[in-house]
Amino acid sequence: MFTEYLATLEKTLARVTVLDQQIAKEAEKEPYKALVGRLRCLRGIDTLSAMALIAEICDFARFEHPRELMAYLGLVPSERSSGGKQRRGSITKTGNAHARRIFVEAAWHYRHAASRSATMKARWKDQPPSVVEHAYKAQERLHRRYFRLTSRGKPSQLAIVAVARELCGFVWAVARAA
Repeated sequence: MFTEYLATLEKTLARVTVLDQQIAKEAEKEPYKALVGRLRCLRGIDTLSAMALIAEICDFARFEHPRELMAYLGLVPSERSSGGKQRRGSITKTGNAHARRIFVEAAWHYRHAASRSATMKARWKDQPPSVVEHAYKAQERLHRRYFRLTSRGKPSQLAIVAVARELCGFVWAVARAA
């Protein structure tokens, strides 16, 4: 029985590898190539996550402001207000769960200090300088945000969701850059 399960697992992993390669090939073609290249400039987002965001969000231009995208993904805090009292709660989680998960996973990369690593420099090659600067600014700002929140005693998971919400804004800006 163990041998059958192991063979099934190996077959599934091989299939995942083939599908990942096919997605990477599609990412190198238009209309995806330029947008995937710009999104890959951001830390935590590589080809597969960029393609997943493009597939889930479709057209970034339909959101006139990054807050609209954040709300669409359910990354905004819930609110229970009455009269003069404002009570904010956890995120609404009303939007696209898959895209929200990608943002949260990508946000974990911003725990580390901003750097111009060899990997990032390779991704930045042949990209517009404005996008590269925007991506580096995102590294600095989002790391600083994570560090401030955790140093004030906030749980790391809560800080990551806040970073994911801000990362959403940076993705919106990079995706709309032409």
